[in-house]
Amino acid sequence: MKKIIIPVDFSQHSEYALKTGAILAKQHNAELIVMHMLELSESIFSTSGSEKSEETAFMLMVTNKEFEKFLDKPYLEGLSVTPIIKHHKVLKEVSEVANSEQADLVIMGSRGHSEHDGIFTGSNTEKVVRYSNTPVLVVKSKPSSVNFKNVVLGCDFNKESIPSVKNAIETLNKLSDKVTLLHVNLPNLSFLSTDEINEKVADFFKLSQLNEKELKVAYTSDHMVEDGVLNYARREGADAVSIITHGRTGLSHFFGGSISEDLVNHSKLPVITFKLK
Repeated sequence: MKKIIIPVDFSQHSEYALKTGAILAKQHNAELIVMHMLELSESIFSTSGSEKSEETAFMLMVTNKEFEKFLDKPYLEGLSVTPIIKHHKVLKEVSEVANSEQADLVIMGSRGHSEHDGIFTGSNTEKVVRYSNTPVLVVKSKPSSVNFKNVVLGCDFNKESIPSVKNAIETLNKLSDKVTLLHVNLPNLSFLSTDEINEKVADFFKLSQLNEKELKVAYTSDHMVEDGVLNYARREGADAVSIITHGRTGLSHFFGGSISEDLVNHSKLPVITFKLK
């Protein structure tokens, strides 16, 4: 893990993300790229060129001072920290910067859905996840540590998921001690018997060439996927949950759109997302 992107809006949840990134950067000797999106008012674009330049320059000056103050944290000492300011509040830019920098991880704080503005509302976090080809770690609280001993990865065990699951496992093995692949069995048309699940899992491991002995496979039954994942994680004392996302429709693959959004917004645990390859 060489580069970590952290979008910030100078809020408390920004600092949760920043501190999480600092802990990981120290563990992996990684560079932190801290990114702020400057929200320019619509009035700027209707003013003359000179007035626009003056107001933009003033806002950049104020933002630079706030950025410098925000990054003046003792836990960042000794780390390589690169601040970046983008002139528009376009969340797709997070993915573009992550791609251009070949980042290994994006870290975002999230407070769930809120009436307040800022990039750390649930809906904005969903947008970053939607566009990001880079894994995204969503945190909800101040980290005491970032040693995820047990991560639960929701898995449908379909062959289409194999590249994404292998990519997720490779990253999660750097962050955690144990990864559990969890299948949630639902009481509807997608219901599978125990024999059917076992056969599907066996085919998945045969095609993927993953070492089944190095991974824990678990099944749980519940009325909804997000309940199954979160309830299992709670019972097992997991430190984080992880999902595979589908960029074109937001968080929808093994997890339906609203299901995954609920998981990201309502989980008290950190959530690590990976885009379907």
